Amino acid sequence: MGHSHLNKVAAAGQIGLAIVSPDGREGMLQHARELGALGIPFVFDPGQGLPMFSGDELLEMVKLARYVAVNSYEGKMLEERTGVSLANLAKQVEALVVTHGAEGSEIYAQGQRLKIPCVKLGEVVDPTGCGDAYRSGLLYGIAKGMDWRATGQLAALMGAIKIGARGGQNHKVTRAEIEALYRRHFGEDLV
Repeated sequence: MGHSHLNKVAAAGQIGLAIVSPDGREGMLQHARELGALGIPFVFDPGQGLPMFSGDELLEMVKLARYVAVNSYEGKMLEERTGVSLANLAKQVEALVVTHGAEGSEIYAQGQRLKIPCVKLGEVVDPTGCGDAYRSGLLYGIAKGMDWRATGQLAALMGAIKIGARGGQNHKVTRAEIEALYRRHFGEDLV
């Protein structure tokens, strides 16, 4: 992580969508700046890296990003560090997503605040990696041009699937299984 700044965004080739998530401090700053300069849309997901940055640095990365994703704790810290409310930060990006664990999530987008319910599939086995699984649904929805409600629902479903398996990334699921679960829980087809 301490050497992530050695990786250059331009060296990756064609990029349609990116995420700047917890990594080395200099790498996160550099990658946000490079993505912004290249006009590549990205999700700013500071996660546990958030305390490494000043309010001004966080505001810079929010301004460069097209989307922001935080959990409720990180959202409060983001507000404290920047002195700007989440509602006002949301006005600077296309969407700002806040996850609340078992309480679901909310998406600030297009001047609205959508509440996305938590999906309950079965036994809670291990929450490790649930946020990453949620982000996978979020990234998929953005990449496919899904509306924000459907994107949030898919993200919630992906987090719920993960929470039923031990380990951060040990769960396996097929596209057909995801589609069936999405249809069962939301009464509509996944795009």
